[in-house]
Amino acid sequence: MTGKKGVVTFLKAQFSAFTGGIVDILAMIFFTEVVGIHYTLSIAFGGIIGALVNFSINRSWTFRSKSPNNGPIDTQLLRFCIVVAGSILLKSAGTFVLTESLGMDYRLSRILTDIVVSLGFNYTLQKNWVFVTARSAGSSVRRSQDDRDKL
Repeated sequence: MTGKKGVVTFLKAQFSAFTGGIVDILAMIFFTEVVGIHYTLSIAFGGIIGALVNFSINRSWTFRSKSPNNGPIDTQLLRFCIVVAGSILLKSAGTFVLTESLGMDYRLSRILTDIVVSLGFNYTLQKNWVFVTARSAGSSVRRSQDDRDKL
């Protein structure tokens, strides 16, 4: 992430993550408090709902990856689902560890875990793997939107 375009893309991704995260956390609280599901399972349900919001915003706005050079939506969606599965596992585990070992409220544990997972895992993989251009003929380099904007 270098230059103005890189910062803008990063900020857009954080807005998208925040929006999806709000939906995710509200769904988690709903499933835990209203439906009565254990918070670790509610994280999975909320994560799926929030991920749909996040994917839609990232595909159309953050990484502007609707063009044919970015690969078909099914490839992006499959990769995104893999990232989401890893993210949900990390969030569930991190929330569980903080809640059970430190006695924190599961909502606070979840928010702290989300910050780490969002910046260290989700953004990196989405930028460099999910929403990248297809390999061009004669080139084995894949480029993110930030890199394409520099050209």
